[in-house]
Amino acid sequence: MASKRDPIERAAGSSADLYDVSTWEPRSRLDRFAAWLYAAISYGLHAIVLAVALLITISLLASPTFLVLDEPLIGAFFALSVVPAAFLAAYIWYADITTSEPLSLLVSTFVLAVLFATFAAVTNTFAGSFLRPVPIVGTILFFYLIVGPVEEAVKLLAVRVFAYRSDSFDAVIDGAVYGAVAGLGFAAIENALYITQSVGTVGAETSLFAAAGGITTTRALAGPGHVIYSAIAGYYLGLAKFNPTNAGPIVVKGLLVASFIHATYNVTVQIVPPVIAAFWGLGPALAVIVYVVVYDGLAAFYLYRKLSRYRRTYRAVRDDGDDHGAEMTEFEPGQR
Repeated sequence: MASKRDPIERAAGSSADLYDVSTWEPRSRLDRFAAWLYAAISYGLHAIVLAVALLITISLLASPTFLVLDEPLIGAFFALSVVPAAFLAAYIWYADITTSEPLSLLVSTFVLAVLFATFAAVTNTFAGSFLRPVPIVGTILFFYLIVGPVEEAVKLLAVRVFAYRSDSFDAVIDGAVYGAVAGLGFAAIENALYITQSVGTVGAETSLFAAAGGITTTRALAGPGHVIYSAIAGYYLGLAKFNPTNAGPIVVKGLLVASFIHATYNVTVQIVPPVIAAFWGLGPALAVIVYVVVYDGLAAFYLYRKLSRYRRTYRAVRDDGDDHGAEMTEFEPGQR
């Protein structure tokens, strides 16, 4: 979409100097200082956010209960817990039919999601102390109003800080790729915290292997959900980048969809598996696995349809361009 112009600029010739009348660029020392100050404030705010997230993360890593760092067995179980989510994120990366995303941006998005996850942890803990005690609806409100929106927002923030601003973010589908990577980072730190804290609270009569194995299975099931939800929100972030007029509503829509799916999972995973176990005579653990696989499968199908439609349209546009001899240079670099 072309940028709006003042009536003077529209009417004046291209040779007219309209500086400080209807156009502007840094010319004077004051102009350059204003531009520098704006950049300093913008990057300074980013630096403050990153510093706070880093400090919170370091405090968690330094906690005596964070056993992933000094207990090889726990570290191995942690690695296993993120394998399903990692494979899913890799598939979404592969589904990007346009260009390969730079490894540096993928890694930075992953790291930022790890750091920003601490904001969600603090918010969830604080808000949960007020909402959870509310009879009947407290936990439901907590998941729909706090956990879903906050966790999806911080994952999207991890994409927004660097990857979104990059020239490499040059297609709508890139939003899903970076969103998936952010979900993987969030799942990684969440899994590490859950595993170490759960193992740290088991009694002496329970072996470390048994305790870690049980929680690892649970976290391995939960991880792919984070990737799916944030990939959905990320897709809409990509759509927003190329539709600046409606960027705000598009981002909000993506967050609403991802947050609702996320919160619904959190609410129903405690309710539905016992019903499945009673109805089909399954063991409690197997009932949970069945429900999570089915639920995440449905959410993944929703995402898959969006990615497939994008891929089909991309191919159709390219084929149409080839038929008419059109130049398709925007698709050429790094094609897969």
